[in-house]
Amino acid sequence: MMLDKLHHLTIPSHINNIHMVERFVEDLCDYYNINNNYFGNILTAVTEAVENAIFHGNKHDSSKKVYLKFEIKPEGYSFKIKDQGDGFNLDTIPDPTDIHGDFSKTEGRGLYIMKSLADSAIFHDNGTCVELIFTVSSITRQLSDDRINTYLKNIKNNQDVSKPKNKE
Repeated sequence: MMLDKLHHLTIPSHINNIHMVERFVEDLCDYYNINNNYFGNILTAVTEAVENAIFHGNKHDSSKKVYLKFEIKPEGYSFKIKDQGDGFNLDTIPDPTDIHGDFSKTEGRGLYIMKSLADSAIFHDNGTCVELIFTVSSITRQLSDDRINTYLKNIKNNQDVSKPKNKE
């Protein structure tokens, strides 16, 4: 598996560019054969992070950019979303699940969605960057790694990879 493979996307900070983010996620999930069990969570969490970067971080300023970086790490698939805003203090954002909170306010719901859908949400650079990590189950990852290694071994040995060999 190519653990050093990186993918980047930079978009102007405008909500009409969300379709580029959706395509970015779709293409990565297709390329890395990320199944539908993960795709919905990844797409929703990443687009929510980008919307937060556009609305709250860059304050709808289309001269500012939103940066996305995808990387495969040992702990899973990492998506970093960074804006050019001033950042924020995570501790000041209300918990939208607090039964004593003000339900008329929508503040904190996007962060809650990201944290709920990703296996890990880590905030960097004073809140101007969020890293969303999606862990791949060990069974799926092991099966995928085995298939890739078998394929690469067959290519190295100049074998026909279009037909699986019978195991005896």
